[in-house]
Amino acid sequence: MNHNLTHLHPYPFAKMATLLADSTPAHSYSEIKLGIGEPKHKPPAFVLDVLHENLDKISHYPTTNGLFELRQTIAHWLEKRFFLHHVDANTQVLPVMGTREAIFSVVQAVIDHKKIDTESHSLSGSDQPPTVVMPNPFYQIYEGAALLAQAAPYFVPCTPDDDFKGNYRAVPKDVWMRTQLLFVCSPNNPTGSVMTMDDWEHLIRLSDQYGFIIASDECYSELYFDKAPIGLLQACAALGRNDFHNCLVFHSLSKRSNLPGLRSGFVAGDAKILQAYLQYRTYQGCAMPIPHQLASIAAWQDEKHVAHNRQLYQEKFALWMSELGELLELRMPDAGFYFWIKVPEQFDGDDEVFVKALYEQANIHALAGRYLSREVNGHNPGQGYVRIALVASVEESREAISRIRQLLGT
Repeated sequence: MNHNLTHLHPYPFAKMATLLADSTPAHSYSEIKLGIGEPKHKPPAFVLDVLHENLDKISHYPTTNGLFELRQTIAHWLEKRFFLHHVDANTQVLPVMGTREAIFSVVQAVIDHKKIDTESHSLSGSDQPPTVVMPNPFYQIYEGAALLAQAAPYFVPCTPDDDFKGNYRAVPKDVWMRTQLLFVCSPNNPTGSVMTMDDWEHLIRLSDQYGFIIASDECYSELYFDKAPIGLLQACAALGRNDFHNCLVFHSLSKRSNLPGLRSGFVAGDAKILQAYLQYRTYQGCAMPIPHQLASIAAWQDEKHVAHNRQLYQEKFALWMSELGELLELRMPDAGFYFWIKVPEQFDGDDEVFVKALYEQANIHALAGRYLSREVNGHNPGQGYVRIALVASVEESREAISRIRQLLGT
């Protein structure tokens, strides 16, 4: 077995299962799941129709780089959404089977131990492994991918002091010198914070200085409230970098279109990186089934269902803020569908105690913040916070709010 597997942490939901193993839910209530970020809004019917109408094409092998029509549709969507001059559908777009597997595999493809060995000896005389910088808390696939690529994760804490975005300006120079890949999540999971143009420009300048790749996870970019978030490629274009040098973005239909089971997304950006990554994926054997590709084309071409999706989330956030804003320290996110909630004082600021109380007394599933973070220098930035995903229906949200009010009242 690969010895690096022993370095992997249990997934957050496995930790939650262990925490609640000896707990009994409040059986007088029906279960309300707010712990997992799985969209529950109805998927667009016309996309499902396209999928059904093309099931016969499942008999054909799909190509790794997908149909040109899909790549072209994605390129046009990127140009319109992020005000880009031109995206080359042949070289700057690659469809993938959901961004989770793409985020994992891109790390395996780009980490170069030979490169870091040469540089580390010339810079510091050490044998330190390549570094992958990531926010903390974070989507755990970033860390797992780095560990299995035999790279060292470096965690940038996301705290109230930096609006929960992560203070990348505080990363030491010697860390940047070892860095080959930087993960950014904007809108952030779980904090809901969004990168500004100044934030992007700072990271792009660092990338130019130290030569690392920026991988921007933008899967929540279409779930905004007032203003659409700025993406990494948009920042590149604003700086006249239309080749997107050393920059990659990851997008998905899971959250945007309520199609998590379709496993459809894409990677876009630097053509040189994508050329090598396509070869890696060809050997990996990852290719999206043709019916999924045709359904994806329909989804990317339509914005009405996306606007309706946003409206539903806006309604739920407004409801929670109105009904619980005085009882919980609710912070309205910039985008996404998560509340990153500070644990009430009556639970001693303990996120594990709070999520157990929600489960045992209200039959509500939430996620302890410490399970989304790593302790660094004695501090876990997720400890004392709970992530709640507003994925349930408006009716379930009202019921959850009523139960939480009762819980806090007792």
